[in-house]
Amino acid sequence: MTEVNYDIIGIGNAMVDVTTRVEDSFLSRHDMHKGAMILIDAEAAERLYAAMPPGLESSGGSAGNTCAVAAMLGARVAYLGKVADDQLGDVFAHDMRALGVHFPSARLTGGTPTARCLIMVTPDGQRTMNTYLGACVTFGPDDVDEDLIAAAAVTYLEGYLFDPPEAQAAFRKAAGAAHRAGQQVALSLSDAFCVDRHRAAFRDLVAGHVDILFANETEITSLYEKNTFAEAAEAARADVALAALTRSEAGSVILRGSETVTISAVPAKVLDTTGAGDAYAAGFLAGWTAGKPLLACGRMGSLAAAEVISHYGARPEADLQAIVANEVP
Repeated sequence: MTEVNYDIIGIGNAMVDVTTRVEDSFLSRHDMHKGAMILIDAEAAERLYAAMPPGLESSGGSAGNTCAVAAMLGARVAYLGKVADDQLGDVFAHDMRALGVHFPSARLTGGTPTARCLIMVTPDGQRTMNTYLGACVTFGPDDVDEDLIAAAAVTYLEGYLFDPPEAQAAFRKAAGAAHRAGQQVALSLSDAFCVDRHRAAFRDLVAGHVDILFANETEITSLYEKNTFAEAAEAARADVALAALTRSEAGSVILRGSETVTISAVPAKVLDTTGAGDAYAAGFLAGWTAGKPLLACGRMGSLAAAEVISHYGARPEADLQAIVANEVP
C-alpha cells in the first residue's frame, strides 16, 4: 500500500455556489420544479443571476463541499476539479486553500468560464438548483493525478460530474489508481435525476469500482429500480463493501456485509437543506479515515448534516470539531 498523505481526495464539479432566499412565487415565475437540480446554459445563468436577490457566494460543488467540511473536521484533504482562469476561478481556489484543502488542478484558459450553481432556498428549507457547468465539463482523464490519488486513503467521486463521457473515463482512471495503491473509492450518487440519466453506467461503476457508496433514499431506489428502500438497500449491500444511506428525518442506515447500523437523525431546525448529504459524507469519511467504528462515523455524519441545515449555505458556521468532540466518544 502506498504511503497515505491525505485522508480524502475529492473529484467533482468545481463551481461557485450562489445561495439566496426566495419565495415559492419566484420558482413559479421562472418555471422551476422545487427541489430539483437542472442544468442551464450560459445565457440562462446570466439571466437568472440578474433576477436573483442578493446571496451568499462561496466555493462549492458537491464534492467541494464535502472536502471543505472534512477539512474543518481535521481531515487531511485534497481536491481535483476544473475551474477557468477567471475571477470566479480565483474565488474558488482561494476559498478551498484557505480551508486547508490542497487544490493543485491546472486552470482552463481560453475556454468556457468557471461553473456556478444558483441555489434558491424557499421558506420550507428546500433548495432548488440551477447549474451552469462551464469549465467543469472539460475535466477528463488527463486531469487525474494518479500519484495524488495513490496517496489518499479514500478517493471520493461526485455523481454530479458523471454527465460528460470524459468525466466517466476520469472516474475509472482514478478508481484504478486508488485500487492499485491499496486505497478505497467512495461514490456519492448526488441526485436521482443524474442516476436516471446514467443508470446503467452508474450500476457498472458501483459494482466494479466502488467500495463505499453514499446515497439518499430516492437515489438508491432509482439506482436499483426498486419500489422500497429495504429492497434497494439489500441490492446495495450485495454490490459494495460499505453503503451509507441517508433518509432525512429518519436518520441513516449503514450496511457492511451482514452488519446493519441505524443512526438517528440529529434534531435541527431546518432552514436550508443545501449540502446536507455532502456534510454527512464529510463527517462519515472523517470518522472512517480516523479509524472510528461505524456508529461513530454515522453520528459524525449526522452532526455535520444537522449543523449545515440549521442555517443558509452549505458550509458549517459552528465549530464542528468541538461539536463532534462533545457528542462522539
